[in-house]
Amino acid sequence: MTAYVIGNITVKDPDKWAEYRSLVPDTLVPWGAELVLRGTQAKVLSGQYRHTDTVVIRFPNADSVVDWHDSPAYQALVPLRTQAADVDLVTFEADQ
Repeated sequence: MTAYVIGNITVKDPDKWAEYRSLVPDTLVPWGAELVLRGTQAKVLSGQYRHTDTVVIRFPNADSVVDWHDSPAYQALVPLRTQAADVDLVTFEADQ
C-alpha cells in the first residue's frame, strides 16, 4: 500500500534550508520514493496553519518510509534540517 510523508515546515535559515533541500532527493532513490510536492503556503482555506512550507513524498509502502527515515544517509541530514527549519514529519498510508 502506498505511503506518504508530509512535512510541515517553518524555515529558520533559508541558506541552510536550501542546502538541506538539495541533499534530500538522493536519499529517496534507494527506497523508490518520489517527491510529489514542495511548496510554500499560498492560502489557508479553513482553520489555521502555522507553517510556511510543505513537502509531500510518495513511497511504495510504509516499510520503505521507515527504512528511508532511519537510513544513515537521511539521518546524516537531520542536524542540518534542525538548524534550517522546524519540521513536523508525519506519514500516512493511502486508502486508494
